[in-house]
Amino acid sequence: MYSFNTRVEGDVKRVEGRVVEALKNEGFGVLTEIDVQATMKAKLGIDKRPYKILGACNPPLANQAIDAEPDIGLLLPCNVVVREEEDGGVTVAFMDPVAVLQLVEDETIAQLARDVRGRLERVRDAL
Repeated sequence: MYSFNTRVEGDVKRVEGRVVEALKNEGFGVLTEIDVQATMKAKLGIDKRPYKILGACNPPLANQAIDAEPDIGLLLPCNVVVREEEDGGVTVAFMDPVAVLQLVEDETIAQLARDVRGRLERVRDAL
């Protein structure tokens, strides 16, 4: 698996705010935010349920990864998806950095990936 997730009850905007706050508590900031719902509407005229991709980054850990493997930026940041389900519930899904960063085949990167996954799992559990 390349991800793990949790189901959260509540308004998608409020859940997104909780996700951002929980990420902050683990040392992550959100570098990018892609509003897939708005993009699909603007580009294709398709109405979709709310769906956001948050590009989460922990600067000290990202710096360590870049120092160890300069091209690692191709696999960063850690994406977090906040999406509204058909029944109105909200799913928050996290990229599993261990699964993705194993492509690098470097023990330093593997250790960083395990650290990041632990932090993201704590974010999930906090929701």
